[in-house]
Amino acid sequence: MIKVIPAIDIRDGKVVRLTQGKAECETVYFDSPLEVARIWATQGAELIHVVDLDGAIEGKPKNLKFVKEMIDSVNVKIELGGGIRDLETMQGLIDAGIEKVVIGTRALEGDFISKASKMFGGKIVVGIDAKDGIVLTKGWLFKTEIKAVDLAGKMAGLGIKTINYTDISRDGMMSGPNIGSLKEILKIKGIDIIASGGVSTIEDVRRLKALESRGLKGMIIGKALYEKTVDLKEAIRICSQKE
Repeated sequence: MIKVIPAIDIRDGKVVRLTQGKAECETVYFDSPLEVARIWATQGAELIHVVDLDGAIEGKPKNLKFVKEMIDSVNVKIELGGGIRDLETMQGLIDAGIEKVVIGTRALEGDFISKASKMFGGKIVVGIDAKDGIVLTKGWLFKTEIKAVDLAGKMAGLGIKTINYTDISRDGMMSGPNIGSLKEILKIKGIDIIASGGVSTIEDVRRLKALESRGLKGMIIGKALYEKTVDLKEAIRICSQKE
């Protein structure tokens, strides 16, 4: 079964979506992250993917108040990314009830990831954000020279169990997921891949569901839920069907 994971992106305490991660291309959908978390929970979500956009840019979590409200008030697991760049922060988040912490920028540092993996095991998810197959970091502001598929392979070797793979060129564009790049990432063995970016219709959900046979474990859906071009209940129903 493929997991369907709704996304909540928080900026200045509000629920927003940024097209391709660009701050100037922001749409505000809700004033309350907690309200959205309750909506996704009532529609069947078991895990919500939360991104602290301010934290991603500033290098440390900035919207924890709103994340803690979700943990305290909604019976659904939360994974959090955005500005989580040291072991102490990870420990604090896990102690506060975060189910999984997502590491992006510091995933380029093998020693750090190895330590985090040994300390927190399956609580650590590495977020690989790529454009044209090349990894971007620091809130998608810095382009590296590292291929996404190479970084994913390295993470598998360091004990990481799950990767959230985002195709930035598709994120927020409502243009469908990049199936080709996903197939490349899915060739890596020993690690669970969660697809993110581009899901815009229920047909896109079915296309990703079809990759279950290649090992895809889940999909993160954001803008399509807010624009109501994908119904979360329907997506969960489709993905819960046995092949």
